[in-house]
Amino acid sequence: MTAATAQAAPAVEALGAAKTYASGTQALLPVQLRVAPGEFLTLLGPSGCGKSTLLKMVAGLLAPSGGELRRWGQPVVPGAAAGPELGFVFQEPTLMPWARVADNVRLPLDLAGVPRGEADGRVQSALALVGLQGFEKSLPRELSGGMKMRASLARCLVTRPRLLLMDEPFGALDEITRYRLDSDLLQLWQQQGLTVIFVTHSIHEAVFLSQRVLVMAARPGRVVEEVSIDEPYPRQAEFRVSTAFAEHAARLQRGLLGASTA
Repeated sequence: MTAATAQAAPAVEALGAAKTYASGTQALLPVQLRVAPGEFLTLLGPSGCGKSTLLKMVAGLLAPSGGELRRWGQPVVPGAAAGPELGFVFQEPTLMPWARVADNVRLPLDLAGVPRGEADGRVQSALALVGLQGFEKSLPRELSGGMKMRASLARCLVTRPRLLLMDEPFGALDEITRYRLDSDLLQLWQQQGLTVIFVTHSIHEAVFLSQRVLVMAARPGRVVEEVSIDEPYPRQAEFRVSTAFAEHAARLQRGLLGASTA
């Protein structure tokens, strides 16, 4: 594939991607999806609707039972190393409790054999991006929940990914911290030119963050609606109390309620 072709290819494609477990449980019905480079897409739905399943298949952490997934035009090979182009932020920070923040953030660079001098510089840059300067020597137990998630995000950003997959990363945080991290994430997305696929069960979070939202329903997991959030960035706190915000939230709620009664 040429550089021009790679540039034109969607960041992510799901071509009839589905997942049925050996027990016969349909975790996800076939999904057709194209995510453009630089897009912020959110997967919204209740637990058990296949959001995390789809995200893990995009990452190559889970093999589809049908269909195909592609990143930047190339087939996703389940179990193969994704490389530095992809970062995955899980629901829990998953930091090494015995290691200091800088060591946690540097881990993917150490595993990749990046020279220590270069790695330390990239760690400092990543920590600055997430607002954790001065906490390099702190242990995870000394951090708040929001700071732990920032450290986890820095560990992803240190590899300089193009695609960031986020699986309900702020769901366990208090509302004030969650709002702050949502705003910081949008700033990072724009500054770094990232493509983001974000999983949440929060309608309000989906409206605030997204350019496009896929509404999903459970039993079996499936996409039931696609909603465009055609509002300008940057999105400030005032957007959360605007008429436009309320209208988008109401539409997403109707989609979720309609799917639950179908």
